[in-house]
Amino acid sequence: MARILIIDDEASIRLLYSQELSEEGHEVAEAANAAEAAEKLAGGTFDLVVLDVKLKNESGLDLLQKIVKERHNIPVIICSAFSCYKDDFSAWLADGYVVKSGDMTELKEEIKRILEKRKGQ
Repeated sequence: MARILIIDDEASIRLLYSQELSEEGHEVAEAANAAEAAEKLAGGTFDLVVLDVKLKNESGLDLLQKIVKERHNIPVIICSAFSCYKDDFSAWLADGYVVKSGDMTELKEEIKRILEKRKGQ
């Protein structure tokens, strides 16, 4: 399937996403902050990034801009507990936007949609 990088400061969220997406057949890596994310991105190839907007002492939207600028070929899905960021122009750089939930259905569908779209290009 795909190599996916999960960037979220909450360990429980990273664990949930990692387990669920691994069960779907994806290879998953995790990062708790921008520095870890930069290290993982520099050290490997990813097919998709799932990014939280609010990271501890950091802005996920700033990180999104860096990812797009430095690695513009990796699709990014913003996954945030705050739907208000959907209207932020910075968030429009992302390929998808999902509101966090204990139900992974929407995130899984968005991942599938983006990966299929990318495969078709």
